[in-house]
Amino acid sequence: MRVWLPYPDAVERMGGVPDGVEVDVYDGSGAPPASIGEVELYVLPYLGGLAPARLMSAMPSLRVAQTLTAGVDGVRPLVPDGVTLCNARGVHDASTAELAVALVLASLRGVPDFVRDAEHGWWDGRRRSSLADRTVLIVGYGSVGAAVERRLAGFECHVRRVARSARDGVEPFGALHGLLPGADVVVLTVPMTDRTRGMVDAAFLAAMPDGALLVNVSRGPVVRTDALLAEVTSGRLHAALDVTDPEPLPPGHPLWSSPGVLISPHVGGNTTAFLSRAMTLVAEQLRRDVEGRPLLNVITDEY
Repeated sequence: MRVWLPYPDAVERMGGVPDGVEVDVYDGSGAPPASIGEVELYVLPYLGGLAPARLMSAMPSLRVAQTLTAGVDGVRPLVPDGVTLCNARGVHDASTAELAVALVLASLRGVPDFVRDAEHGWWDGRRRSSLADRTVLIVGYGSVGAAVERRLAGFECHVRRVARSARDGVEPFGALHGLLPGADVVVLTVPMTDRTRGMVDAAFLAAMPDGALLVNVSRGPVVRTDALLAEVTSGRLHAALDVTDPEPLPPGHPLWSSPGVLISPHVGGNTTAFLSRAMTLVAEQLRRDVEGRPLLNVITDEY
């Protein structure tokens, strides 16, 4: 079986590959390997854009496409019929959850203001908001949402959970607008689907209480940027965004200078924890494929 991996040291990091597996390396740059007609399992380069995904149309033997991202909204339309698409659910949970909590704390405690004030030698000791005793609403309670909650456990806050389907302790999306007025912090960890695109609109934001914080570590288009700009420009809401729409956020975009907005450049999953966890997943997928066992993280319907 022919497999394409995105890193020269991938096999070493995986501890080897099963017998009968032949490996080529393609990192998404330059000409693809000559084995493009033979590759059966393709691990797409991380953050390589859509160009490597478009190559799938020229892979007649392709059976499995494995992303190293949890989100597959850009890749999914490019997957040929009959090819199984798997995502990297679980690989980025810890890193994304770390950033989500960091954004919450930085925004509530005024860390961006401290950095700006330090440049001018200003001392501003006014009272700031605490995470303790606040209500945090996690919207999209999957593996990342659960990881966020685990990291909030020591902060003495109250956590509410919303997901596509109701289950014990988790309420359905239909209950969302009834929960928003009681949420001091709303953390978005939903996947990008037709259902979630633009779900954070003017009505969603209007239901949040004055002074609340919106944190987005999912995908930029989940939030309607014009609606968010109206709320943060007025000072009624605050936002911490690892993802934006458009993205990358261009210089001069009003979000950069909006009051109460903290922006990080879509770095939720891109940490030192990524590579080892990604290669562990790929190694397991290869073993399963060779042994004829079900693959992990197969994308069906809307995730």
